[in-house]
This record gives sequence, structure tokens and C-alpha cells, in this order.
Amino acid sequence: MSNKINTIDIKPGMHIRFFQKVKEGEKERIQQIEGVVLSRKHGQEPGATFTLRRVIDGVGVEWIFPIYLPSIQKVELIKAARVRRAKLYYLRNKSAKQVRKKLKILAKELAPEEIV
Repeated sequence: MSNKINTIDIKPGMHIRFFQKVKEGEKERIQQIEGVVLSRKHGQEPGATFTLRRVIDGVGVEWIFPIYLPSIQKVELIKAARVRRAKLYYLRNKSAKQVRKKLKILAKELAPEEIV
């Protein structure tokens, strides 16, 4: 587990930008995915995962990533919200506008900063 991401504290309610190395044929590129963290499971153990959600063209898309995935390049924090649940699965049934309203954004807007 020598991946740098093991030092991050990804929490539900965070809006993050996630960079992953993807191999397509013979070429490699960095793919970035941005979204809200719905959950984090299994703590710090090797099988730990987090769920990232984003609405793309009116369709909700979710990705489940292992925390210790070797292809992770970096993770940037966009915003952080104060949430009162460990799992935010109820956001699946809300529109993007309702989600923004529901996640009470911290009074101090966090500047995009690199976590890893």
C-alpha cells in the first residue's frame, strides 16, 4: 500500500475532482471525474472504497473506487459540506438544485486545493 492516497481523509459531502490514469490501447491518459462523495466504506483497510456521484446530461452516474487504487494520480478538494449522515444515498432521489440546497456549504468557501 504505497499509494499516496492512503493519507487522504475523503468524507461524505465533499465535492472532489478525481484524476485517474487510464490505458486505451497503447496510449495512456489522465481522466478526471468530478462529483460528490456519497459514502466511504471499510475505513482504512485495504478493501476501502468511496462512492462518487455526478449528474451528466440529466442522468445520475455513480463510480465506486478503491481508496488504494494504483492508477489514482491525485484528488483535489473543490468544496466541503457539513453533513449529518455517514451515507448520503438519499441524494439519489433529489435534483441537482435540491442537492445544492441540501448540502449546507461551509460558510468559508474552500479554495480548490490539492489533497494529495
